[in-house]
Amino acid sequence: MRITDLVDITTGKAIYGQDVMVPGMKFAVIARPPVLGGKVATLDSSAAMKVPGVEKIVTLSPTPAPYKFGPLGGVAVIARSTWAAIKGREALKITWDNGPNGSHDSKAYRAELEAAVKKPGKVERNVGDVDKALASAAKVITAEYYAPHLHHATMEPPAAVARMSHGKWEVWAPVQSPGQARDDIAAALGIAPAEITVQPPLLGGGFGRKSKCDFAIEAALLSRDLGGTPVKVVWTREDDMRHGFYHTVTAERFEAGLDASNKVVAWRHRSASPTILSTFAPGQKHPFDIELGMGWVDTPFDVPNIRMESGEAQNHVRIGWFRSVNNVAHAWSIQSFVAEMAAQLGKDPKDFLLELIGPARVVDPRKQVTTPWWNYGEPFETYPVDTGRLRRVTELAAKEAGWGKQLPKGQGLGIAAHRSFVTYVATVVHVVVGDKGRISIPRVDTAIDCGYCVHPERVRSQIEGAAVMGLTLAKYGQITLKNGAVEQSNFNDFQLVRIDESPLDTRVHIVDNPLSVPPSGVGEPGVPPFAPALCNAIFAATGKRIKQLPIGDQLA
Repeated sequence: MRITDLVDITTGKAIYGQDVMVPGMKFAVIARPPVLGGKVATLDSSAAMKVPGVEKIVTLSPTPAPYKFGPLGGVAVIARSTWAAIKGREALKITWDNGPNGSHDSKAYRAELEAAVKKPGKVERNVGDVDKALASAAKVITAEYYAPHLHHATMEPPAAVARMSHGKWEVWAPVQSPGQARDDIAAALGIAPAEITVQPPLLGGGFGRKSKCDFAIEAALLSRDLGGTPVKVVWTREDDMRHGFYHTVTAERFEAGLDASNKVVAWRHRSASPTILSTFAPGQKHPFDIELGMGWVDTPFDVPNIRMESGEAQNHVRIGWFRSVNNVAHAWSIQSFVAEMAAQLGKDPKDFLLELIGPARVVDPRKQVTTPWWNYGEPFETYPVDTGRLRRVTELAAKEAGWGKQLPKGQGLGIAAHRSFVTYVATVVHVVVGDKGRISIPRVDTAIDCGYCVHPERVRSQIEGAAVMGLTLAKYGQITLKNGAVEQSNFNDFQLVRIDESPLDTRVHIVDNPLSVPPSGVGEPGVPPFAPALCNAIFAATGKRIKQLPIGDQLA
């Protein structure tokens, strides 16, 4: 089936957020507080007003915490062109009151999170008696993992146009939820949602960032300030990098107890990460049901004693949805630890993973959790946690990749499997680690069980894209903060995988299901298993265990 707008996209006719033009439109860029919760202390805009094309300077009030999807505030420069607005912003003289987050530092915060997972936390799932099982275990294996904040880095930074025409508001914005955006813009303007029409052009990349409409609200507020004149708010790449909604940073700690025959009899997993809920409600320091249900409390291992505990974590940036959300860190840490255990026990990683998954059965975590379990909004009876399906994709990916074959020195295979968005995915990465730690990936094999597959070509496309994105996140992805401000600015210091680094051959193996097996998610489940499969392959190739992301120069 042909994509409806494929021809327009490939020939340049498609309209994205930055392409929208309205007669009489003004252009705006905004100097936003560099630190979340900051505000303007002093402002001298005299030089900015002398820039040719600049027409007005507007101070925007910041949204008070919790920030939800509201604007960060700052100083807007309105001009006759984007270039004039940018030059005007450069001429502004602003001193900032950085507020309570002004001392936030990523290195110090990492130490806080790692300290949190070294002590008992809030019990999120409990099966059996973990403390007793660990105390009586013949052997205990412990490991810690860390993953930083990540940024969406959508190909097109946010942009939105707003105007009032004939007493009604019109907003053009590349938003993933036009209905929610309409309601949020209406609330900011103090009018009824029926008085606004939101028209979404193509997103230019969504990934969760454009489910937030702060940029559209900015355009509406500035248009109102100009009496309804059309205003386009343009975010530069630097604006987007430094003022986004970030994927959460996380620290993970594992303790696995084994009996005399090296069977895992106890599993304790502690996790600490600032929660998305902090964006919407004050004082939130533990994950809520949606985050808990993303491949964590429902870990489907055949272990008689299991406990999941969450540590306290205060947010210092806006935490937001990100492709696959918490599944990314959960899958990476869990599947990496499984392979680490296999290595210590002298077992094949694939065989040990299947041993932990156990026999085909339905796992029901609903009576084992302290917060009602979230199953991606789907009924458990229709979409249970089925270990038989998880086993099947693991075995299929391994078979297609030629698991167990002999590889030259410096090459290795790694495997990982994960359930997310009620879909089962397993990935095998073949890695070559060359001189100075340079990574190349000749082949990726991913098996996916998404129920009845309606459109195989779109499934393959999503998994192929997930391999590229998964490699970017594992190899480079990292947002750090110093004195409360994001240090990265553009693709020079927030790198993406280039075409010459991308997997050479990504093969997608779709489990053939009849119509009686309900379809399930495809857009997000391909991302989580990639990083652990890659890191496990790196260990097989080099003996180096990656325990913190990004990989960066750890192999140099």
